[in-house]
Amino acid sequence: MPRLALYTLAVCVLAIAAAVVSFARGSWLGIVWILIAGISSNMAWYYLRKARAERADRAADRESTGAAG
Repeated sequence: MPRLALYTLAVCVLAIAAAVVSFARGSWLGIVWILIAGISSNMAWYYLRKARAERADRAADRESTGAAG
C-alpha cells in the first residue's frame, strides 16, 4: 500500500474519532471533522487507484518489451 494512502487513511480514522468525540460532547464541530474524513477518504482511494494503475502500466511495459526482444 502506498505511503500517502496510509497517511490519508490514518487521517480519516482520526477525523472520525474526533467527530464522535465532538458529537458526544454536544458540539457541532463534528460536522467539520466528518467533512475532513470524507476528503481524506477520497484521497486514500485516489492514491490506491493511482498506485494500481502505475503497477499495471509497468507490468504492461514489461510484457511489451519482453515480447519484442
